[in-house]
Amino acid sequence: MPSIMERKLTTRKVTLGGYAPSHTMPGVEKTLAPGCRTPVLCTAKHYRRAAGGSLTHDNPGKFLPLASAPPDFFMTLRDIAFWIRSARADSRFQRLRHARGAAAAFDELYEETNDPFGAEMPQYRYQQRKYDSLLSMLPRQPYRRVLDIGCGLGSLTRKLAPFAEHVLGTDISAAAIGQARKLSAAHPNIVYSQQNMLDETHGEPGFDLIVLADTLYYIEPLTEMGLKSIVRNVSSKLAPGGLLLVVNHYFFGIDKASRDTREIHDAFRWAPSLACAAEHRRAFFLATLLRRSDL
Repeated sequence: MPSIMERKLTTRKVTLGGYAPSHTMPGVEKTLAPGCRTPVLCTAKHYRRAAGGSLTHDNPGKFLPLASAPPDFFMTLRDIAFWIRSARADSRFQRLRHARGAAAAFDELYEETNDPFGAEMPQYRYQQRKYDSLLSMLPRQPYRRVLDIGCGLGSLTRKLAPFAEHVLGTDISAAAIGQARKLSAAHPNIVYSQQNMLDETHGEPGFDLIVLADTLYYIEPLTEMGLKSIVRNVSSKLAPGGLLLVVNHYFFGIDKASRDTREIHDAFRWAPSLACAAEHRRAFFLATLLRRSDL
């Protein structure tokens, strides 16, 4: 296990970094993890895995993304309304959850309006471009089985479908799953299931890719023990060498939402069964790509 000083140093570097392959913040080294072709930051974990205790470099030009990144990834003025809509949906969810529980709260949201968070509304481009950006962070390789945890209406699930043989989208909301099935009728390789995969402990590891995006901050309270359990359960579902993409809101680094996101991603980064392949900081979100390394 890393020492406390190693954790502090690593967290400091991660917090300061700009993770786009095209640039690095001053004072932060952009490099490559041993055996990985994706740019990442130096961490003590990677140093210990490198031969002779030093970090080796690979050719970053060999990394082929699953899809091209959006050329102008940012918001328009219309997307301000998207954030307002999302904030209102989150606020209503919080009120409903305290009275009825999370699953029932999401059900009521999706029954009141087909798209409470505005993810599918064409006048907003942020969320769809965010999903396109996530695809560009994945390596181009065969994906036989893909799992999208907390899929909602299946917006990201459908974007993953052309690159995989089979895609499973799961959500705790029956109402969201029902709508996702209708919206995905043209994708025969997608299956949806109402279940809580974060608590699911049984099942053989077999997913080549798991996506856990914009989900964990809805868990309340998210205790340290609860987070460790989620990390263990999710990573156990990966096939040997399988990839896990964790995505959460990230704003200024010092605000509570960003601090919570950093703690969540660090919990996955330091899991014994996972090796960090890459980390990307983009407009209002943080994405960490990990690989199962214990099998």
